[in-house]
Amino acid sequence: MKRWGLTNLARHPSQTVGLRLRVRTDADCASLADLWVASWREAMPDTDFPARRPWLLDHLRAIEAAGAITICALDGSNRLLGFVTFDPATAYLDQLAVAPEAKGTGAAKLLVAEARRLSPNGLVLDVNQDNARALAFYEREGFAKIAEGVNPRSGLKTWQLRWPATA
Repeated sequence: MKRWGLTNLARHPSQTVGLRLRVRTDADCASLADLWVASWREAMPDTDFPARRPWLLDHLRAIEAAGAITICALDGSNRLLGFVTFDPATAYLDQLAVAPEAKGTGAAKLLVAEARRLSPNGLVLDVNQDNARALAFYEREGFAKIAEGVNPRSGLKTWQLRWPATA
């Protein structure tokens, strides 16, 4: 796939510790959904994320058909550690999920760095206001709050963030 420079995914310094990137394939769907459920269960244990698996897969297919990209981070054993889904044309980062056991490995940082490389004019995302870990991560990565909102599926308050902070 040559669109958006995906034939040459960047090599980042953290890849020297065994992490690598590749574009999502259809074979990834089940493990990607499992990872998404596990990641969100840790962040919001009272929500029934297993019931949302079909929504996630349908949602990813729809936004990818419209131009979004899903990039996976894998370890040296080809185990999925995380993924990011974003649309370089709209600059919207729709999903970032990392397996609970992979937190702190640099996978999220690597995925965000690749999204920034492929969307150099900026990125915008929404994060739940009560997801302190995610908010702190994005702020460390140079994102800044630009607006408040509400998640239409959960009704939870969100922050809209932008990178670079001054756009």
